[in-house]
Amino acid sequence: MTYCVAVKLKAGLVFLSDSRTNAGLDQISTFRKMIVYEKPGDRFMCLLSAGNLSISQSVREILQVEQLADHEGGDPVTIWNARSMFDAARVLGSAVRHVFERDGEALKRAGVDFNVSMIFGGQIGSEGMRLFQVYSAGNFIEATPETPFFQIGESKYGKPVLDRVITPDTPLDEAAKCALVSMDSTLKSNLSVGLPLDLVVYEADALKTDRITCIDENNPYFRMVRNTWGQKLREVFDAIEHPVWDGSPTTVPLMGCSTRSQPLKKITNPKEKLI
Repeated sequence: MTYCVAVKLKAGLVFLSDSRTNAGLDQISTFRKMIVYEKPGDRFMCLLSAGNLSISQSVREILQVEQLADHEGGDPVTIWNARSMFDAARVLGSAVRHVFERDGEALKRAGVDFNVSMIFGGQIGSEGMRLFQVYSAGNFIEATPETPFFQIGESKYGKPVLDRVITPDTPLDEAAKCALVSMDSTLKSNLSVGLPLDLVVYEADALKTDRITCIDENNPYFRMVRNTWGQKLREVFDAIEHPVWDGSPTTVPLMGCSTRSQPLKKITNPKEKLI
């Protein structure tokens, strides 16, 4: 399994992925789930992948050479000459379909689902930044101000903190911190997600980035985040009062706040009636 998250903000983009894959308890390996495509001054793009590793690796290889016909009669469209991120995402979708057409039937006969999901984002020229989630059929959706982040893989454990923190106005470093907390929550609850992590932070209109890092278990900042987040969660939890059953002027009772329904009660004596 894996966990990848990407965030689109007014200030830029944040991408984070783990590197663990497993095909059973005794087949755990490390593979990078992130790749950056960059032509400084012209375009910056980042791809995250989850799902069947052989499929995602094939898509990444084909993406380097995949072409779409230019409806205006120009040169075929590739990720390197696409004039918009939307066109680049179309090339990625075509690469996914290419792999399906080539390998789909053979995988089906072997009892393997065609399972791949990707996040693809970046900026080309003067166009604004864009972020897409690409599905197994090669179709995709785009991030919006109401939905400024995408997750793929084992996403449920890391989503609550993103929902509470991330907005389009969130500063880049704060979003990177939030993504790392989201990843830590996932690492804590799911052994199929693991270090090292790949993190990329891209500033809007830069068309390149040097804020790329690989995070392992010895990274001092990530160790601090893990320890601090766990400690602060415990402190907040301890600060919340325990439930009380009979209220007084200084307590908040657990019972008696609603009269809409009565709790279910198991009756051991059939002749006994609920009050």
